[in-house]
Amino acid sequence: MNDIQERGEAAIATPSARRVDIKLEVVVIPVSDVDRAKRFYGGLGWRLDADITGDELRVIQFTPPGSPCSIVFGSGVTPGPYARVEFDVLESVGEFVVSDIEAARAELADRGVDVSEVYHYAGREGRVSGPDPERRSYSSWASFSDPSGNVWLLQEVTARAPGRVDADDTTFVSSAEFAAALRRASAAHGEHEKRTGGQRDENWPDWYAEYMMAEQAGKPLPL
Repeated sequence: MNDIQERGEAAIATPSARRVDIKLEVVVIPVSDVDRAKRFYGGLGWRLDADITGDELRVIQFTPPGSPCSIVFGSGVTPGPYARVEFDVLESVGEFVVSDIEAARAELADRGVDVSEVYHYAGREGRVSGPDPERRSYSSWASFSDPSGNVWLLQEVTARAPGRVDADDTTFVSSAEFAAALRRASAAHGEHEKRTGGQRDENWPDWYAEYMMAEQAGKPLPL
């Protein structure tokens, strides 16, 4: 076994050793026309954080609504020393997670974006129109491109895969996301009351809280 393999296996085998949170903060994407990118992403309702001009450099920074991660678009920048490319032919792929894929797609379409239909993948059938029939997390998609050809994917995530979110750090980044989680908890609680004889559950706030935290942290859901 070589040294790289040993280091890689050690990193995989000791996740509990992490002491510093590492959260995606900024993605840098070169574009061919910064002003065009500024108009496009401003038109999506994203927050403009910065617009900087320097010697052979022009960068803008936007933050999508409710996102902890910001995106820098610019000319005169590259994503890394080994990834220098011509800006006018660059095509990058980025991904956003949303709690309601159909609502997210509809909002983009309302803003004039040429966004794809919602789709999912079904074995040998490949890409199939419409959201995942069981509305499983990570299984429904949509996509759109900006004027420079950068492709963005939307992925519906309502229940995190195990280990993706610390149970003690469960958060909701917007009132819309919180409301969507409440609606899912309400529907699940209705089924819970049916299983318990149809009687009203006086402790429903506790049940809701347990369900919503378990869903977001990727833990088993209460019955």
